Amino acid sequence: MLTSITVKSAATCISRTKILGSFRASVSMSSMENKTENKIYFHYNHTDSCSSARWTARESYQFMYERPWQDVRHFYSDVVNGRLALSTLFGTGTGTGNGAQKCSDVVGGDGEKPEVCDEREERSGRWERVTFKIIVSYSGCAFDGWQKQPGLNTVQEIVERSLGIFVDDKKAQLLKEKSKPLEGCAVVAGRTDKGVSAIQQVCSFYTWRKDVKPCDIEDAINSAAPGKLRVVSVSEVSRVFHPNFSAKWRRYLYIFPLNDQENEKQCRENQKEVENFSSAGDYNEPSNKCVESINLENAENVIISNSSESEAANKPTSFSVCRVNQLLQQLEGKLLSYKMFARDTKASRNIGPPTECFMYHARAVEARIPYTDHDEGRKVMCVELVANRFLRKMVRVLVATSIREAAAGAEEDALLKLMEATCRRATAPPAPPDGLCLADVGYTDFDLQNCLIP
Repeated sequence: MLTSITVKSAATCISRTKILGSFRASVSMSSMENKTENKIYFHYNHTDSCSSARWTARESYQFMYERPWQDVRHFYSDVVNGRLALSTLFGTGTGTGNGAQKCSDVVGGDGEKPEVCDEREERSGRWERVTFKIIVSYSGCAFDGWQKQPGLNTVQEIVERSLGIFVDDKKAQLLKEKSKPLEGCAVVAGRTDKGVSAIQQVCSFYTWRKDVKPCDIEDAINSAAPGKLRVVSVSEVSRVFHPNFSAKWRRYLYIFPLNDQENEKQCRENQKEVENFSSAGDYNEPSNKCVESINLENAENVIISNSSESEAANKPTSFSVCRVNQLLQQLEGKLLSYKMFARDTKASRNIGPPTECFMYHARAVEARIPYTDHDEGRKVMCVELVANRFLRKMVRVLVATSIREAAAGAEEDALLKLMEATCRRATAPPAPPDGLCLADVGYTDFDLQNCLIP
């Protein structure tokens, strides 16, 4: 009898536990649904006259990504494979031929002569090694970025694997003892993110072997990923050469595809609408609440909303390329802190010189890339940025923010004012990586005569 009562009690307890679990699960699901319906959005509280016409982060993201990016990817792929040159964007090239190698002629290159190391047979140690400067071109859509990462297809992994046959015997034995793959070590001028292309990415490799020739390195890398990765040149350089620390400037090119209905006439009309809309002032002022519970750098200028739309629904749907150019030109010749335009950087790099960059050249212009369905080609906006250094995702945020500010009808110094913002939500989300390309890296003083966009 005691056994039957115990079993019955246990069964009752289990049944109650199941019912309670089901109840908790239903409550949890209901709570999650309510949270989804009442999702909270955070927006930066812009106080200028065109704040009501400025896109939210979500609107900016949609505007950037709803584009024919496949045309830009195809163009970069053609340049990497030597079928086109960057000069075709501006009508100064033939459109065929040496592709990536011709980029140095169009851009102006770094102006330096090939660096050949001195013969120092009497020296030993690191002076005995041979250093090679390797310039590579690759299509961003084919790789998960430059930096080697477990389980991902990266440019660094392919390059270093190709260089493995050129390492000296001592290093090869050391790698074998540690059960590591036979790979060389490639130091790069600047790491690119997933989807970002490069026309003249610079890296270096050294070895103590004296029988390695530049043509051997070129053939090894070219055979690793044909059609996706291509060597522009290989040369022997000084042993003190460093692709990153020796560089004096970097040049990035961003190609933003324009829709067929977007033209300068529409943009001018849109500009008038923005000015009228901003000056009218018949919109609700946002609540300037301080959100202490969220993890932000500074929440005093952040507003909250239970809607994805922060202001009126009638916002601009196009922008002027000319206006973007005017906004970017304000950055030229200035040493500024771009921490508001950076993403994924450590807190220790958010203050002081580590966030300061000197912008040599910043321009935007309308151009065309070859397009199969149109003889005239796909209309695009090209943005050229040249600086001594760039922060993580800085170029993409600058492009996206410039477009947003141009569409909203902001003043010419809008980007300069955003430098003083208290939260990175003041700038737009990064533009898609598909349009970004590392054009080249310079190791002598930058010459303004060698600009793609005058």
